Amino acid sequence: MNLPQQLEHYRSQINQALNTHLPKPLSFPLFDAMHYCTFNGGKRFRPLLVYFTGQALGLNIEKLNPIACALEFIHTFSLVHDDLPAMDNANLRRGRPTCHKQYDEATAILVGDALSILAFEVIASSPSLTGDNKALLLQQLAQASGDKGMVKGQVLDLHATHHTLSIEALTELHQLKTGQLLKASVCMPASLATLTATDQQHLTEFAQQLGLAYQVQDDLLDIEGETSTLGKDAGIDKANHKQTFPCIVGIQLAKNLLQDLQTRALTNLSSLSFNTEDLQTFVHSIFKRDH
Repeated sequence: MNLPQQLEHYRSQINQALNTHLPKPLSFPLFDAMHYCTFNGGKRFRPLLVYFTGQALGLNIEKLNPIACALEFIHTFSLVHDDLPAMDNANLRRGRPTCHKQYDEATAILVGDALSILAFEVIASSPSLTGDNKALLLQQLAQASGDKGMVKGQVLDLHATHHTLSIEALTELHQLKTGQLLKASVCMPASLATLTATDQQHLTEFAQQLGLAYQVQDDLLDIEGETSTLGKDAGIDKANHKQTFPCIVGIQLAKNLLQDLQTRALTNLSSLSFNTEDLQTFVHSIFKRDH
């Protein structure tokens, strides 16, 4: 299959799996809102990264599905809470009203709570994973999403508002807030495979560089993109006085940093001892995105 066919196949796979795990009936307001936020036109980058990484490692889809679903539920929960008036106060997400605009603020808070818990249930209840697999994956998910990862990054982001950060501090912020879930999208499936120490190092470094590159790219798109293309309010970072790489070092240096991160990520990927051709093709497509 070529890349568009693979993307269609994997997106169909993850959407079917997500729908299976979401509670029903949709006539119940909380369940309807959980479905609305999960099926709100997301690009599914994290699940796709899980699938392409798992494919390169020779893992079967049944083991990858719970990882992909868990990461997408965590990501969706983070967006719902990120959009709240207490944080970014966003009106649009993926071209549609944000959860608190479509429903109400209390519902949005509870939707995020429910999705974050559902993520752990999906892995814990999977019949395709051994007990040891589950324990390891749940630990990785907690570290990536909680007070050592994404949530810590969100707190640093909130505290950085109206302050000028050093490049080192901003790098740490973004590695936590955005990078940890993207890193987990590579490292969680990798933990189910047997890898040499060298391959493990290359894969981990690739995941870290990809995660930071993704955020720098987001920062640039927020400045140079259009609301109609982005599917969210363009310029919201500046409006909310958020610290970004273009804000601190300027647009051109941010672009140079992005290019360096992309090059290093692809170099690590090509250094692996197993076939990563499809994964490399997918990563190239991420680097060319416009939203």
